[in-house]
Amino acid sequence: MAETMQVYKATGQYVKMIGRTHYYNDVLWLALSGSGIEFSCYGKKVAITIKGDQIAEGDTNHARIGIEVNGVRVVEEQIHQPVKTYTVFESSTEQQVTVRVLKLSEAAMSTAGIQEIVVEAAEGIIPTPGHVHRIEFIGDSITCGYGVDDEHELHPFSTATEDVTKAYAYLTAEALQADYSMVSYSGYGIISGYTDNDQKLTTHLLPDYYEKVAKSEGKLDGTLNPLEVSWDFSRFVPELIVINLGTNDDSFTKDDGARQAEYGEQYAEFLKIVRRNNAGATILCTLGIMGDRLFPWLEQAVHSYTQATGDTVPPG
Repeated sequence: MAETMQVYKATGQYVKMIGRTHYYNDVLWLALSGSGIEFSCYGKKVAITIKGDQIAEGDTNHARIGIEVNGVRVVEEQIHQPVKTYTVFESSTEQQVTVRVLKLSEAAMSTAGIQEIVVEAAEGIIPTPGHVHRIEFIGDSITCGYGVDDEHELHPFSTATEDVTKAYAYLTAEALQADYSMVSYSGYGIISGYTDNDQKLTTHLLPDYYEKVAKSEGKLDGTLNPLEVSWDFSRFVPELIVINLGTNDDSFTKDDGARQAEYGEQYAEFLKIVRRNNAGATILCTLGIMGDRLFPWLEQAVHSYTQATGDTVPPG
């Protein structure tokens, strides 16, 4: 019935936030892989309006989003226009539905916003409850799901073939029934991004961007650089932080002992940044899904960090 049609903004009063999000100009913006919202309602219809950034009107690397209803993906699309409304659920009878909106592609290329949610539901929408456990994942393309939907492994990067929900971090959070947040950028590292010319790539260092909402070519609402916004770490307080960085550094360090040592030294410095912002979390340092040559230097970094700071694994 028309009187039950209700319009909502994607704020914490009505939706559960997933990952790092930023509310700007009455739109909830998503940048990082896996960021999004979830809510539930009992009704007949749900429509969601998505807003694009300035990248949406360009030719490539549009933001890719996925929308699930009761665990089934009903929308999987790149955002290539300023505004589009998706009717994600419609029924002649009232039903209980849970809706999840996720950014499938990574932050570096583009962003997308949730402009409004319209429902035909007498009681409106409510956030889904949070899980008991909370994990933050810090990583690179392995975390982002780079190329998981591409049939040919040698194809160049494209947001069209990224899907964070098919990568290990998202799948781990789902298996553990944990809320998550991800800070991941394909090609990024501790001392160098991926390089094929033996030159250090210092524009692609994840520690430089960890304390920001995101680094992206896509501006929020076409005007705000998310790199100008500091992340409020009180918004998501993880029990566990999983760091998986070093695969791209290895393209620069190779078997050069001095470079490998630099990786270890800067890794220890990054741990200080992570700890400063996450006082109570257990930090798990991992490496090896795509090569483990730097693992001894990672172990050395953890040892030197714990020796210097006294920060060790919490009891229990």
